[in-house]
Amino acid sequence: MDFGRIFRKKSSRDIAKDRLKILLISDRVNCSPEMMEMIKTDIAKVISKYMKIDAQSMEIQITKTGIKGRGKTPSLYASIPIIDLNK
Repeated sequence: MDFGRIFRKKSSRDIAKDRLKILLISDRVNCSPEMMEMIKTDIAKVISKYMKIDAQSMEIQITKTGIKGRGKTPSLYASIPIIDLNK
């Protein structure tokens, strides 16, 4: 586990990159950047009740995927770094 990555402060470049990702994703699925941030915050709060996570490095993504017989439907994917399983 890379503990240095957990405690380092994000650079302004990384922050801008994250914001751009959120903007592009939200544009693709007609979800505002504010709504994406609210979803991310809510997911982090719930999971934090059960385990210690790195919410700053957490990434969420909404994409449209094809489901047989249903056409394209939105799907939520989350990448949440777990620091410790025992809270």
